[in-house]
Amino acid sequence: MYEHTLWLRLLLGCTLLFSTVAMMAQDRERGVIPNTVLVGADGKFEADPDTVLVQFNISVQNESLQAASDRAKQAAEQVRELLRKNGLDPKLAQIGQFVVSPVYDYKNPKRKLVGYRVNSSISIKFNDFAKVGPLTDDLFNIDVTDSQSVSYILEDMDAAKVKAVEDAMQKTKQLAKAVADSSGHALGTLSYAAVDVSEPGPIIRPMMRAAPAAYGAAAPPPPTEEFTPQKITVTAHVNALYNMQ
Repeated sequence: MYEHTLWLRLLLGCTLLFSTVAMMAQDRERGVIPNTVLVGADGKFEADPDTVLVQFNISVQNESLQAASDRAKQAAEQVRELLRKNGLDPKLAQIGQFVVSPVYDYKNPKRKLVGYRVNSSISIKFNDFAKVGPLTDDLFNIDVTDSQSVSYILEDMDAAKVKAVEDAMQKTKQLAKAVADSSGHALGTLSYAAVDVSEPGPIIRPMMRAAPAAYGAAAPPPPTEEFTPQKITVTAHVNALYNMQ
């Protein structure tokens, strides 16, 4: 009888031991580690843009391909002169596309060829925001440019990302400490962290070209004059696993 009871106790102890080990294994599979706390938090950092991107198109049309090409060259030289006038190196300007296309009169049943159009997109980056107004005003007054836009961007994005992650990490530590304190534990070291950073796009301010005849020889000041560029917000999400003592 005594041996039978002892055997049952041993069997029950082994069963409980195996069950505990199995539960611990399942917890580890689910990412649950004893005496740890897993928290997540969002962080952000607002930075002033450090670069301005001005983009515009050159579009000319003429009856012959040679005349259209020559007019496009003249327009490009006008743009180069405007850049120099505003203290910008023309070599900083980049051409995104250069397209030559025929122009047809679709009202004519025979789809008559009436000329050729040359389109090119140009962009230039610089850091002196004070040059934005004078440059865009000058571009407004050239009859071969259109579709202007001004974008404020952050070139030094890595430094802003670090600041956003630091903010998120500080919040995870505060949350983890609150959990540890409320459960009678002391917050230990960081065991694991996963970071996801969101990089924002440029802040774009379209500047549509007005017809010169509507305002005389010069275009009016842009409506954004004297405004400061909007700050660029970089966000980060951190999941952190802390040990508890």
